[in-house]
Amino acid sequence: MENRQVARFPGAYGRIPNFVGAEKAALIASELEIFKNADVVKFNPDSPQRKLREIALKQGKIVYMAVPRLTNERCFVRISPESVNGRWKEASTIKGAFRLGEMIHPREMTKIDILVAGSVAVNLDGQRIGKGGGYSDLEYAILRSFNLINEETPVITTVHPIQILKGKFPWERHDIPLDFIVTPEKIFKIHTKFEKPGGIFWDLLSDEQIESIPILKKLKNERHKI
Repeated sequence: MENRQVARFPGAYGRIPNFVGAEKAALIASELEIFKNADVVKFNPDSPQRKLREIALKQGKIVYMAVPRLTNERCFVRISPESVNGRWKEASTIKGAFRLGEMIHPREMTKIDILVAGSVAVNLDGQRIGKGGGYSDLEYAILRSFNLINEETPVITTVHPIQILKGKFPWERHDIPLDFIVTPEKIFKIHTKFEKPGGIFWDLLSDEQIESIPILKKLKNERHKI
């Protein structure tokens, strides 16, 4: 992306890359019926999807984002249109979301209508590659565990066309397939054969991971009490 000069500051390496045309892709994504009809949207916090978060707030939607690395038991941030008082753009940034929103526990959340994910690369089978930290998968698994989403909840991403690759990606049962891929020029409706994860796969998590993420530690303790 950097060689083709389609990556924006601060570059593509080690992050969900911002790209030339991200705003146009956001506008196209916002015209999807599933997006227009949604009341509650869970977003990734990355730069290329910032415009779509702004549009969602302008449309009166509740926006959820995860606390980075899930470092708090109140591991999501809720930004409501009423709380931002017209400061849509500010609230759509990471800093603004924490300033104008509120940190909440999943039990305080309402059912989510659509998920927006950031991507490093995708393919037209609906496979997605993120930054590699696994936090998007964990966020999804936590939301499933609290019945805030289900297998029918649409997952969309916005990318530059260069991020759409041919061929298969490595795939694990905790990975989340996509239903829509949106570029600055086109919408791809994906009929994926991959199943969405049904919740938390405890056998895939190390004790160190669980100890470092308060909500997982709490949920594991609750499981043991049953």
